[in-house]
Amino acid sequence: MQPLSDQDLDQGIEQKLSKVRHLILDVDGVLTDGRLYFDNHGNELKTFHTLDGHGIKMLQKSGVAVAIITGRRSALVEKRAHDLGITRLIQGREDKYSAFLELFANEPYDLAQIAYIGDDYPDLQLMTRVGCPIAVPSAATPVKQRALFVTEREGGLGAVREVCDRIMQAQGTFDAALAPYLASHH
Repeated sequence: MQPLSDQDLDQGIEQKLSKVRHLILDVDGVLTDGRLYFDNHGNELKTFHTLDGHGIKMLQKSGVAVAIITGRRSALVEKRAHDLGITRLIQGREDKYSAFLELFANEPYDLAQIAYIGDDYPDLQLMTRVGCPIAVPSAATPVKQRALFVTEREGGLGAVREVCDRIMQAQGTFDAALAPYLASHH
């Protein structure tokens, strides 16, 4: 039996991404660069990338739901989720699988239709169950080993946008999502 070529592997990834109906995100290390910043008064600061935010909005418009599950609690994350129209947010939960079950308690789901982006050990509970587990380059090695693919961009620097674009490309919705930006306005 011949080993799979890169093209065969890419086709397998695209096939899985074409089925995604839900994208679930970790925050620290995925939506942010993973570093924790504090001001002189002990207030936590986080940086989010506009590329990620715009990608999330485009993905939602294309029909894919986006949710956040994070082990830490932060009013900043709540504000960012609100700004992006993400209504499904669970914070302060290290047990991400139980948080996932809570998110989907009142609706049927198919694990094959769920993508999750993670970077650290607590993410493994979900990554080992969903159809499309995705890691960022700085993720812990066991996380990367269990990922369908590792993004080229780092967490907090466009990794989420990269995934959003790939999902839309696999689903054939990317061109329509991009069209308003290419339209000429005379």
